[in-house]
Amino acid sequence: MSALEKSMHLGRLPSRPPLPGSGGSQSGAKMRMGPGRKRDFSPVSWSQYFESMEDVEVENETGKDTFRVYKSGSEGPVLLLLHGGGHSALSWAVFTAAIISRVQCRIVALDLRGHGETKVKNSEDLSAETMAKDVGNVVEAMYGDLPPPIMLIGHSMGGAIAVHTASSNLVPSLLGLCMIDVVEGTAMDALNSMQNFLRGRPKTFKSLENAIEWSVKSGQIRNLESARVSMVGQVKQCEGITSPEGSKSIVEGIIEEEEEDEEGSESVNKRKKEDDMEGLPSETQNLLLFLQTKKDHPYTWRIELAKTEKYWDGWFRGLSNLFLSCPIPKLLLLAGVDRLDKDLTIGQMQGKFQMQVLPQCGHAVHEDAPDKVAEAVATFLIRHRFAEPIGGFQCVFPGC
Repeated sequence: MSALEKSMHLGRLPSRPPLPGSGGSQSGAKMRMGPGRKRDFSPVSWSQYFESMEDVEVENETGKDTFRVYKSGSEGPVLLLLHGGGHSALSWAVFTAAIISRVQCRIVALDLRGHGETKVKNSEDLSAETMAKDVGNVVEAMYGDLPPPIMLIGHSMGGAIAVHTASSNLVPSLLGLCMIDVVEGTAMDALNSMQNFLRGRPKTFKSLENAIEWSVKSGQIRNLESARVSMVGQVKQCEGITSPEGSKSIVEGIIEEEEEDEEGSESVNKRKKEDDMEGLPSETQNLLLFLQTKKDHPYTWRIELAKTEKYWDGWFRGLSNLFLSCPIPKLLLLAGVDRLDKDLTIGQMQGKFQMQVLPQCGHAVHEDAPDKVAEAVATFLIRHRFAEPIGGFQCVFPGC
């Protein structure tokens, strides 16, 4: 079993308490609350971390597409942030606050097509080629023919799209490239178990608070502060249906997330409702079940990742060599050194890129340890003289 497969399986188990200093100052204090206090799972607005939000219009053959971006900073290079599959630009919120306080830079966090609040004509086309073109088009729409110096930073799927964008020369002012916890070898190995992983997730949630609580307790996001803003971009309110058949996939996929002391009464009520529906036509039962589901579970995932399977191979196959061939300074941040494949191991020994391992993190490294990721990126920017330090920040990773 590959390292990424292990992390996916472990991610379905309750996360271990973070070690002191292992997940940034945000994570440690919030995850170790006393037994007498209840953690706050309420959602937090993007405006707590970003300075502004903008919908960027991009013209194409079929009309106009609108891409949501969140921005901070007014000077220095642009850090263009690309999220992972199923996530959104809001996954970069806490990292944005951390990096802005360390170096002089501008942040542009982008909702990729099919994700977050971005609206496109064909949201089902998630090919690497299409999404890479989207990134180039957004840069052109925002900055015209003279874009500022830009560094692409991507997590997981977003890291793969960043590499495809760079290798296709779609951002003319590109000065650097950073991939976060995505390696071709382990990613390709993990694809075989990805559908099982996705089937293991709840299909719906009673509320945003319930979704945030699940993300933390399941270990998907180990930093409560990030989860409170990030999950808002991952789920949406359930939409209506036009026929009873349309409800079946939702009804059959419900996973109850009730507390233990509620399970008894819940099961009694459930049996009573089932008894009341006996004798009704099956289509009527399905519709009634869905209406009750919509009432009790009004939130679901914004994107059905299982339906994107045909694009997975194209995201990751050949990624290591593409990354190594990009003629710009490169940074690779990993949750574990065992994630390196053969090509990257050789490239790292030859000094073709800088690497930093951040232990005690899950796959969402930039959410679990935003301070440490910010320190690594800031050090990279300063060492290459792409940005100036602020607030007395000094490079903290001499080996990277």
